[in-house]
Amino acid sequence: MDLRIFTEPQQGATYDTLLTVAKATEDLGFDAFFRSDHYLRMGAADGLPGPTDAWITLAGLARETKRIRLGTLMTAGTFRLPGVLAIQVAQVDQMSGGRVELGLGAGWFEEEHKAYGIPFPKEKMARLEEQLAIVTGLWAAEAGKTFDFHGTYYELTDSPALPKPAQRKVPVLIGGHGATRTPRLAARYAEEFNIPFGSIEDTERQFGRVRAAAVEAGRAADDLTYSNALVVCVGKDDREVARRAAAIGREVDELKTNGLAGSPAEVVDKISRYAAIGTQRIYLQVLDLDDLDHLELIATQVQSQLR
Repeated sequence: MDLRIFTEPQQGATYDTLLTVAKATEDLGFDAFFRSDHYLRMGAADGLPGPTDAWITLAGLARETKRIRLGTLMTAGTFRLPGVLAIQVAQVDQMSGGRVELGLGAGWFEEEHKAYGIPFPKEKMARLEEQLAIVTGLWAAEAGKTFDFHGTYYELTDSPALPKPAQRKVPVLIGGHGATRTPRLAARYAEEFNIPFGSIEDTERQFGRVRAAAVEAGRAADDLTYSNALVVCVGKDDREVARRAAAIGREVDELKTNGLAGSPAEVVDKISRYAAIGTQRIYLQVLDLDDLDHLELIATQVQSQLR
């Protein structure tokens, strides 16, 4: 089971804070550092000192880390034109020596679009499908040849399809709970399918849909990696669990129901139940980015039992 650290900087974090967490992620032996792609806080958090951009952050981290994978859950398709996004991701992949992964979603948080003057179109899923075709098509285009795309929402003519990523193929992540279109897009474009904050039962059902869609698309179902994103709150004892839950404004019982919470043994047991239904990787949503002792506890008492 791969464990990856997943952060939500829109809730309040500077680049320096993210760099500290990313370096701890690397030093403690986790597989990857991922971040969300949002420009506005959610809930009661103050969001100070303000948002940081996902791909600018990852560009900086690409030069200041050496081993960990770097990526987004999920880049909002509404934020960036697909040709520009292909350039950005390819450049950060080069800067990292080939350690980047692109999670790409349709975008959903209307308030952040209003707050920063970003258009929020109705046809988000149809646009996402064209975006996926363009980004992957630009990277895959043969060197020395141009790339064209003529869709409903985007037109590319005589693109040199440059720059190319350092990796032969940047892994693309697609995720969500949609019953039909999401599995179909994953089967066509993704190397990994992710379920955000889903129960074991919902996860098993959605993985089944994606596996079926992959076979229908002519792929082996096991070609994809299957993953979950789940909030994490681990403590050596009940008091420490309660303290960490309070620090992120959550209740212990709710976290145990909807995430990975409790003692290391409890969390290992729940991860094992996800593994039993096909989960191969978990993104641990860490909400208190100042609590590096939390990461160390997870590394030494949880991750060590899953290898």
